[in-house]
Amino acid sequence: MSWKSRGVESTTKNVVSRKFTLFLCIGCFCAGMLFTDRMWTLPEAKDTSRPTEVTDDKLKLVSDGCNPRLKDVKGGPKDVLGEVSKTHDAIQYAPCLEVGYISVYISIKFPIHGHNECRTLDKTISNLEMELAAARAVQDSLLSGSPISEDVKIPALVKKRKYLMVVGINTAFSSRKRRDSVRATWMPQGDKRKKLEEEKGIIIRFVIGHSATSGGILDRAIEAEDRKHGDLLRLEHVEGYLELSAKTKAYFTTAVALWDADFYVKVDDDVHVNIATLGATLARHRTKPRVYIGCMKSGPVLAQKGVRYHEPEYWKFGEHGNKYFRHATGQLYAISKDLATYVSINQHLLHKYANEDVSLGSWFIGLDVEHIDDRRLCCGTPPDCEWKAQAGNICVASFDWSCSGICNSADRIKEVHRRCGEGEKTLWNAIF
Repeated sequence: MSWKSRGVESTTKNVVSRKFTLFLCIGCFCAGMLFTDRMWTLPEAKDTSRPTEVTDDKLKLVSDGCNPRLKDVKGGPKDVLGEVSKTHDAIQYAPCLEVGYISVYISIKFPIHGHNECRTLDKTISNLEMELAAARAVQDSLLSGSPISEDVKIPALVKKRKYLMVVGINTAFSSRKRRDSVRATWMPQGDKRKKLEEEKGIIIRFVIGHSATSGGILDRAIEAEDRKHGDLLRLEHVEGYLELSAKTKAYFTTAVALWDADFYVKVDDDVHVNIATLGATLARHRTKPRVYIGCMKSGPVLAQKGVRYHEPEYWKFGEHGNKYFRHATGQLYAISKDLATYVSINQHLLHKYANEDVSLGSWFIGLDVEHIDDRRLCCGTPPDCEWKAQAGNICVASFDWSCSGICNSADRIKEVHRRCGEGEKTLWNAIF
């Protein structure tokens, strides 16, 4: 065979080889696309695919030891809100779940087809995140070794009852006579206090921390008083007048962990309160998610040292002579559950000013909060509250502005109660 014929044969083979290679590449590409599409196709909502199974397994694994009822959560697209409600209940019993698992679980398990359902689900997820954050705050306290009441640990296992309000009466070690005068007037005692909790959904407790010397004579006296009356709420807080802002944060954090209420109230132990009127006042704002209720004021920022209510951080409020932002006076105020939960979750980030009422007001600046100025929460003592009661406008709280409470309250509060009190029948006949 000649060299020429050999060259032609070689050229033909090269052409065939190139064509075969081209077709082979195209075929491999098509096969790869087909394989990729089958692997990455999202499963229909009706089928339980691998991602859903993995997420369910994660939920079951993370919730092990929290509550076995979570393993029974099943659902489909037919009843989104019903299944979300079931998931919400399950998560309440399993605070160890991660928020990321909740979001993935709900987004895969329940496909959403409408804007209203999306908004409802978003709100539900937001509420779950807040509840989990609050649970983590309690869990962090446990892990850090801080002693917490046994009542705080129980809510993770038992669903808490819903209350109208929790009333925390701020008190000090030296205020035994004030506490006894409150017990003798507007605060029900014994079986009546339990009846108030069960029938009216109202919790009332004196709020106090610990002395600088843990287990000292002051703490032992308070413990003995609590054994007698059972109406004290002890905080993980060292008592001191300059620590009232920290005490306020500790109170809301502890109260939210112990009781599920619509409102959380703080009142001083030298103020007279009509409980039924307070309950009726707050009940009117139940449908509002974030409310801050009190006698709103805007007092001057006192830069001069040595005066009462001196503000060490006066320079933050602008020029000398400026006033504070609007905030509720500290004798009595109430905040809704969402705000109390916010304080509990962010307690380590919230700044404390020298004055407790200013601190509380500052925590809500920048939030979507409705400030409600109700002057019945700051009536004067007789004859002021007496005239208003006779006119049918019963006061929620009465005190003397000059003393930031009832002057010499241990002796005078009985007289205020007699002339300005709503009457015991009013409380038991009230419907909130």
